[in-house]
Amino acid sequence: MTESFAVGDTFERVTEDVTREDFVRYAGASGDFNPIHYDDPHARDAGYPSVFGQGMFTAGVASGLVRETFGLAALREYDTRFVAQVWPGDTLTTRLEITAVEETADGTRVEADLVVTNDDGDRVVDGGAVAVL
Repeated sequence: MTESFAVGDTFERVTEDVTREDFVRYAGASGDFNPIHYDDPHARDAGYPSVFGQGMFTAGVASGLVRETFGLAALREYDTRFVAQVWPGDTLTTRLEITAVEETADGTRVEADLVVTNDDGDRVVDGGAVAVL
């Protein structure tokens, strides 16, 4: 966890080669057993070329960088918007950019924009976080 932040600071984390097994493990942890995320025939019948990750799986991947940067105790807000599917074999790059730093009575309030992209550079998640340190 970084102790001081400035507007424009950026942090990055790469998650290489996500797998169908990752989606299944997430399903077990979350209880989201929609077969579209682990059963290829089911996904193809629904019009997709393959299984794909749960949106919250990708939000979970992104949360790792937020946790590493701010620490869980400091986190006050975390939001995500799912933009595109994540497919087996994708490498995900999570980037957190500090957009505001303000001294408050409670401590230093830090706001950040969050984006997750796949290996083609396409956004799969947008979001943000607020922490008070």
